[in-house]
Amino acid sequence: MTRPAELRRKLTLPLLILYGLGVTIGAGIYVLVGTTAARAGVYAPISFLVAAAVVAFTGFTYAELSTRHPVSAGEAAYVRAGFNSGILTLIVGLLVASSGIVSSAAVSIGAAAYVGEIIPLPRPLLTIVIILIVGVIAAWGILESVFIAAVFTAVEIAGLGLVIYFGVSTEPDILLNIDTLLPPFDDVVWGGIISASLLAFFAFVGFEDIANVAEEVIEPHRNMPRGIILTLLIATILYFLVVSVVVLVVPMADLAESAAPLALVFETAGNAASGTFRLIAIVATTNGVLIQIIMASRVIYGLSVQKSLPSFLSAVNPVTGTPLIATAVIVALVLVFATLLPITQLAEATSTIVLIVFSGVNLALIRLKMTGQQPMDGVFVVPFWVPVMGVLFSVALLISGFLPI
Repeated sequence: MTRPAELRRKLTLPLLILYGLGVTIGAGIYVLVGTTAARAGVYAPISFLVAAAVVAFTGFTYAELSTRHPVSAGEAAYVRAGFNSGILTLIVGLLVASSGIVSSAAVSIGAAAYVGEIIPLPRPLLTIVIILIVGVIAAWGILESVFIAAVFTAVEIAGLGLVIYFGVSTEPDILLNIDTLLPPFDDVVWGGIISASLLAFFAFVGFEDIANVAEEVIEPHRNMPRGIILTLLIATILYFLVVSVVVLVVPMADLAESAAPLALVFETAGNAASGTFRLIAIVATTNGVLIQIIMASRVIYGLSVQKSLPSFLSAVNPVTGTPLIATAVIVALVLVFATLLPITQLAEATSTIVLIVFSGVNLALIRLKMTGQQPMDGVFVVPFWVPVMGVLFSVALLISGFLPI
């Protein structure tokens, strides 16, 4: 009897970090700076730092759990280990897949907005074309698709560097206005910052995707924690610098209304690099869609392997080495959501779903530690208070999303 095809370990630490950065950076910073600034104003950079603080504790929780259980559909496996509940496992797994689907839909709309400024076609049509092309790349092969994503990620980071460089070089006086980014102790101001943090949190969605390619990572016990932590650290530094420059250079009214916010830095400066940056932004946002589709398909595959979903969803094509049926299902669902809902609603929905998942993952690690289940040698271990803080921060930010600004 022929042995079914399995996923292959091909991802090195640099590719893993670029994978994480690709979806993290592409998913938020190129699309949501404007909507975040609409809520927090000039204090938008602080909203990103608040979101980073929330994510950091959960990031360390993922670092331990991803070495305890280096498998696809990681979050579902973590919850199964912590609570031994098939229903909870399926719910968490489906929530993770849903976050990838909804996030891909949101970012594909942002990608279409950038493309639409170069190719004058209806945005819904551009959105559909982008999703279909990215779906084909995701089905091609894990090494091929992640290598493309890694190249795209390098382009994304270069684009953010251009934003910082042109923003500061055009208006060097903004360096003297850094103190204006510090918010006063005012309830209304901080209400706006916290509300904006729920959107800013969306910009950090992506590091957890690393957990769902664990079966394809070389030496996962060593590379998974490093990949997760370095992804978060690099993203936080880039976000704070970029958002600070943007809110100090671009008029707030223009920024709050833009679907392609970072390009405004170049338009405000009247710089010829605007066209080049738009191309970079297209690459960045498209990359975000690609990596989220890869992640969601691996979650569906993993749930199928764990017997929580029908077995046909775990079929791996022997030629591409990818779960083609699971990938096709995810692409179809992304198309549906991208054509039905606006970007802000999709981003908020993604943030809400991910915060629920983060709460469950942190609780799973707390349960494992309380039951005295000892990790194997070589597992990255965090103190007990880390997942506790992860739960508290995640729930607090989740609740804040339902409170009036």
